[in-house]
Amino acid sequence: MAPSDTPSSIASKITISVVLTILILITVAGNVIVCLAVGLNRRLRSLTNCFIVSLAITDLLLGLLVLPFSAIYQLSCNWSFGQIFCNIYTSLDVMLCTASILNLFMISLDRYCAVTDPLRYPVLVTPVRVTISLVFIWVISITLSFLSIHLGWNSRNKTIGSNHTTSQCKVQVNEVYGLVDGLVTFYLPLLIMCVTYYRIFKIARDQAKRINHISSWNSATIKEHKATVTLAAVMGAFIICWFPYFTVFVYRGLRGDEAINEVIEAIVLWLGYANSALNPILYAALNRDFRTAYQQLFCCRSTSHNSRDTSLRFTDSQVSRSESRNHKGQEEKPLKLQVWSGTEVTAPQGATDR
Repeated sequence: MAPSDTPSSIASKITISVVLTILILITVAGNVIVCLAVGLNRRLRSLTNCFIVSLAITDLLLGLLVLPFSAIYQLSCNWSFGQIFCNIYTSLDVMLCTASILNLFMISLDRYCAVTDPLRYPVLVTPVRVTISLVFIWVISITLSFLSIHLGWNSRNKTIGSNHTTSQCKVQVNEVYGLVDGLVTFYLPLLIMCVTYYRIFKIARDQAKRINHISSWNSATIKEHKATVTLAAVMGAFIICWFPYFTVFVYRGLRGDEAINEVIEAIVLWLGYANSALNPILYAALNRDFRTAYQQLFCCRSTSHNSRDTSLRFTDSQVSRSESRNHKGQEEKPLKLQVWSGTEVTAPQGATDR
């Protein structure tokens, strides 16, 4: 590491430090905004959003407790916080990343129940079951992190109880731990998420086709396109961020640390971290209610200044609408759309706006 003070290496370190700092700030700020939006908006306090809040809290803790130390370690290439804290740091890293992925998994199951069986959704998703699901997430996460690492289940035979040297700090992986952790944390959730989101996509597509027979072709096409883009963004971000990391993780367990290039290992690790910065956008900003809450958070001043003008405009528009309805009331009737997914459901206005 002698030539570390050359101009090119200094420039690369500055670039990396800026990128990592921006990623950490986006992760912290984005998930704080999600928590504030739910805390200050009663409309968002629902069972469905419990998993989104749990995801936001998990990613926020990752951004506060893990990512700063990961960035320092990445830039200095030396762990200087002691061996005891290294065990805590690696355990927190594994626990919060696992909890984040399992929260995404639970969100996919929740949306699958809401779309495929909307009439029974209040019976299927109850406060007790949501609580059990959240407890399940953290039990699995703690078992695969603190319990496994402190008991040496992840260590190789020669270094039981010690996951690192004095200058290095990263999770050791043996064959069994690599396969079990990769299967439970990523590959099984990925398979189920692919199935659930594919079913959701098919239902959205069928719904758009049925609307096509009633309403304009352009409106149905736009709704289908929005559903496709949303689901593609959710699954694409999840796969792009975590698939390289867990592939390298399992390969490390099978072949050892020497088989993986350190640069590749660092890239796939931070690519996985980046998913925590994308989650507030993918799972909150694409939701209409969350967008409204964000606007209320950021535009509260302008809203207070323009509230009188808005109320006057709203009153005028109501008067004009009521007059037009009196002329057209006998000619037009509200249109009810029926969506079949095993049961007959009347789609409320704006139900598919995501």
